[in-house]
Amino acid sequence: MTSATEQERTDPTSRVQAFLRGGGVLAVGVAIMNVTTYGFTMVAARLLGPEEYGGVASLMALLLVIGVFQLGLQATAARRISTAPTQVAQIERVVLTATYRAALVLGLVMLVLSPVVWKVLRLESIVPALLLAVAAVPVTISGGQVGVLQGERRWAALATIYLGLGVPRLVVGTVCILIRPTEAAAMLGVTLASFVPVAIGWAVLRHGREPEEHAGLRLRDVAIETMHGSVALLAFFTLSNVDIIVARNVMDGHEAGLYAGGLILTKAVLFLPQFVVVLAFPSMSSHGSARKALLRSLAFVLAAGVASILGAWLLSDVAMIFIGGEEYAEVESRLWVFAVLGTLLAALQLLVYSVLARQSRRAAYGIWAAVVAVVGFGALAQTLDAMVVAVCVIDAVVLVALLALSLWRLRDDAHVGEPAQP
Repeated sequence: MTSATEQERTDPTSRVQAFLRGGGVLAVGVAIMNVTTYGFTMVAARLLGPEEYGGVASLMALLLVIGVFQLGLQATAARRISTAPTQVAQIERVVLTATYRAALVLGLVMLVLSPVVWKVLRLESIVPALLLAVAAVPVTISGGQVGVLQGERRWAALATIYLGLGVPRLVVGTVCILIRPTEAAAMLGVTLASFVPVAIGWAVLRHGREPEEHAGLRLRDVAIETMHGSVALLAFFTLSNVDIIVARNVMDGHEAGLYAGGLILTKAVLFLPQFVVVLAFPSMSSHGSARKALLRSLAFVLAAGVASILGAWLLSDVAMIFIGGEEYAEVESRLWVFAVLGTLLAALQLLVYSVLARQSRRAAYGIWAAVVAVVGFGALAQTLDAMVVAVCVIDAVVLVALLALSLWRLRDDAHVGEPAQP
């Protein structure tokens, strides 16, 4: 008799089904999303020119900050469903209701603040700021949808949404910029593309389930958990971006530009193992598998980081093609250090989500303390080398502290499910 495993090895159809059920399809979806998102950035920078692209880049950075609410909803939905798999229908209904309300409120808030965004970011008109307010709605909605699918471990459907997050932005955004190379046209493309993943999520989740046992979950519970998760994620995103702001204020323009070029590689290494976080989070939320999921995922992230560091060291000339070319030649010999920084941030991101999975709210204070440390020590760093070393040391300290705290909190989880000793 042929076992199920042997059948999957010999039957192509079974192999495809196993791929769709497993995390491979998610890894592909996340990779394509990251590549196409980066592709839009390259297209916009080349077609718009420095002045126009500066406004688009600032709007995209603000959209990233707004996106912490999306990630907070995603983490809340995934954790709730992972910890109560028999109550999916009730949890899904409450989470999506909270998601729609949060999206509407955030959109209205950004609409009211659009004149402020227009003036502070020095945009060509108020139109891009208004489009940002509209984009905030679908971006937030997709967070709740992704969280539901993540909690249910529906990787194929989730991968489709991730494709919808990246590919339409590249295609629609490029078309809009080609028609009219302005800030408003670029943001129109981003805004229109933001509705594609929401439509995919609606199609996947439109079939309701029969109600199970009542989950006892209220909208207020979802709102509170989302806010706490968003604060922790905001702390992480601030930590991973505040150094360039400090650099622009303490270094000369050329040195700060080189540092910004090195950070392109840092961000690439940071987002390279992003799919691991998505895959591991439901397991990190489940009692009995959290410790194993954390350690295995951390080992994979660090392995990917080591490979990236070696690649940046041995193939620095190839990496420079993506950094910006000859104008950034002075940073080539330090690219491996920026890869180290990206590895530390990738591991730290995994630990932040591990903290969210256990609802440990005090850990966010440590990340905010690291932000203060980067600002303080970074202000004393007058050179690129001093800045990147200081940031690496601070991130490493936070990483070790969070890892120690996580392992201590999960010390009992390793023994769950083990047979009792005689």
